[in-house]
Amino acid sequence: MSDRIQDLGPGSSDQNALDLAMIPVRFWIPHMANDLNIAIVGATGAVGAELINLLNEAELPVSGLKLLASRKSAGQRLKFRGQELSVEELSTESFAGINLAFFSAGASRSKEFAPAAVAQGAFVIDNSSAFRMETDVPLVIPEINPEDAFKHKGIIAVPNCTTIVALMALHPLHKAFHVTRVIAASYQAVSGAGAKAIAELTSQTQAQLAGKPVEKVIFPHQIAFNILPQVDIFTGSGYTKEEEKFGNESRKILHHPSLRTSITCVRVPVYRSHSVALNAEFAQPVSVDQARDMLAKAPGIDLVDEPARLEYPTPLAYSGRKQCAVGRIRTDSALDNGLAFWVSGDQLLKGAALNAMQIAELVLKGG
Repeated sequence: MSDRIQDLGPGSSDQNALDLAMIPVRFWIPHMANDLNIAIVGATGAVGAELINLLNEAELPVSGLKLLASRKSAGQRLKFRGQELSVEELSTESFAGINLAFFSAGASRSKEFAPAAVAQGAFVIDNSSAFRMETDVPLVIPEINPEDAFKHKGIIAVPNCTTIVALMALHPLHKAFHVTRVIAASYQAVSGAGAKAIAELTSQTQAQLAGKPVEKVIFPHQIAFNILPQVDIFTGSGYTKEEEKFGNESRKILHHPSLRTSITCVRVPVYRSHSVALNAEFAQPVSVDQARDMLAKAPGIDLVDEPARLEYPTPLAYSGRKQCAVGRIRTDSALDNGLAFWVSGDQLLKGAALNAMQIAELVLKGG
């Protein structure tokens, strides 16, 4: 093993990622199995809370846990394995002695502090969009492309939550029939926008029911009793950044540069769990029965597809669950070799915290 990280090369566009080229390699997790000091950046947020819960039950050998957040959150006390830990203010000096750092505080925080974490010897798993499209940063869903995790140079990126939920159902079908085109619509819970968005849905619902004025802070329009055909900001293409992420990330994860995608991402007044309606076209003929057989055997996803009994996945049923679920499988009436299907999954768990934890366990165990 080289004692220095190789240069990311001309395909890399993020200056913070380029700075990693001069960072010594000190973060290889398999050498730390008996002495794992972990940091969670964004510990007071919705994903941070899920990471703490998962660490409580994980088999990782945690010898220390450091909780990091912004200055305004510093001093809060959170429980972990029967103890109360104080949240510390995030700084570039926060990672001394840290082996593994989970970042869940947004792209700007990851770009600013993740290189510093790696420089101090930490292996970073990043839940933001900061490094996802960097050529030499793996973008990993362990059930789909676990081998990519072992190509890391200090940072592994967790895909966007919508991408994860959708690909958990699409990937088994792609392996068997080779997907060529996907048209989709997502139905995304407010918790995907963070803890403040959850509070906004509650306050707006209460105000609406009480006949009081509704206040808008997080979303551009009222979300209570409404749906918004916008997740993230609009780009020059007319798509939002969230919609562009779905196509770009799917192509990278599946190693499928020719995959064609079009998605409309919609925010719905649901607290938790995203759902995605997908219409997929395949290179090879596929029947509904074949698809069900493939999905029933796939890891990480439940087949819930009994339309005669009105059984299909719902976000409420899969809130708080580690599995995603697929149903409403039918022959697409507009696409050649096409299938239409519906997927639901908890975007705070499999869409973020759980996927990050699975990556850590994968690398720690060497596969």
